[in-house]
Amino acid sequence: MKVVHINKSDAGGGASVAALRIHRSLLRSGIDSHILVEYQKRNENNEHVAGKGFWYKMNCTWQFLLERLRFLPDEKEKSLRFAFSPASAGISIAQHPDVQDADIIHLHWINQGFLSMDGLQELFSLGKPIVWTLHDMWPFTGGCHYAGNCLEFNERCGYCPLLKKPSADDLSAEVYQQKRKIFSKANLAIVTCSKWLGSLASSSSLLRNLPIYSIPNPIDTNFYTILDRAKCREELGLPQNKNLLLFGAANILDVRKGYRYLYEALTILNDSFPSIARNIELVVFGKLKNETKELFPFVTHTMQFISNPETLVKLYNACNIFILPSLQDNLPNTVVECLCCGTPVVGFRIGGVPEMIEHNRTGFLAEVKNSLSLANGINSVLFMANEDQRKIVRESGVKKYNEQVIASHYTDVYKAALKRAEKL
Repeated sequence: MKVVHINKSDAGGGASVAALRIHRSLLRSGIDSHILVEYQKRNENNEHVAGKGFWYKMNCTWQFLLERLRFLPDEKEKSLRFAFSPASAGISIAQHPDVQDADIIHLHWINQGFLSMDGLQELFSLGKPIVWTLHDMWPFTGGCHYAGNCLEFNERCGYCPLLKKPSADDLSAEVYQQKRKIFSKANLAIVTCSKWLGSLASSSSLLRNLPIYSIPNPIDTNFYTILDRAKCREELGLPQNKNLLLFGAANILDVRKGYRYLYEALTILNDSFPSIARNIELVVFGKLKNETKELFPFVTHTMQFISNPETLVKLYNACNIFILPSLQDNLPNTVVECLCCGTPVVGFRIGGVPEMIEHNRTGFLAEVKNSLSLANGINSVLFMANEDQRKIVRESGVKKYNEQVIASHYTDVYKAALKRAEKL
């Protein structure tokens, strides 16, 4: 059985990390797994890029720009520029040798000028079984990656709150109908990383009649493990005698990442728990601006974007708590990584997060958009954090996200997809 995973890139986002981990877990389990990307930054086993040379790179850039230009007339505001993908432009990969030779085509994140609707149609027209791991809501909406409180995708999109002029026949309605047309004849199986996302996918008229599985993303639990905290702090230049709170995101000021509530929670801690606050400092990593240190009421250590996995493991181990104030999320890789490193997580009870955190055991689930609850969670977890607690947190992560178990689940999905193909 040969499987080809298709993702925009092999680095630079949660979907890239997840796709690579699934690919590696399958290789280690004996599956002939390959990965095909538009942009390559790593050198993975059985990894190929969709094209080569100057003109290929120019075409990829041009397709990205074309897709953004298509959305520009409908763009409600700049902050939502990448919250909606019309998939109106992209490259063609249907004739790539990895795709042609594959028994199973496994899609991941394919937006921002990588695959257009026409590109998807070309893949589906090959007649091969398609497995699609959803890393956000885009595959079953009219273009948004996260729908917030909107439920239009249940039947047909339209009146999209992300668009400048919502209407019954707006861009979201157009994209939704395109998906309905090309999905209807495909041998397609859906995998969601969380039960939360699975329940949303099954409510959408685009996917509700398809097989939908819930399989979390795997992780190398030998690599993401407990290390000596004092040594990690020394190597990273972090203080030894403080309780360190960790916060990170690709863009920490993204509204969906909940910076506002983190700020409010830390302010409550600073004002209401002075004896605890004196020993707290904050560590922030991700896409940062120069003024980030001035955003929070505690001494803040900025780490910028961390691309080295070894450094990231040390950072998780160096900190007492990871804080996830996101307002909507699927199955964040950072939470999986923290748990396996023995670092408890405090976050809102949203999306797939309740499936990951065991309340008052491996972290704390705060009430959504409740800064006081988030502050209380930080306070509570600090009190119970010790070496024994780190072991409990890690055991939870290892049990849920072990590579061998996840690879076995995916193998079952592939076998079922091949059986359905025989009947068509």
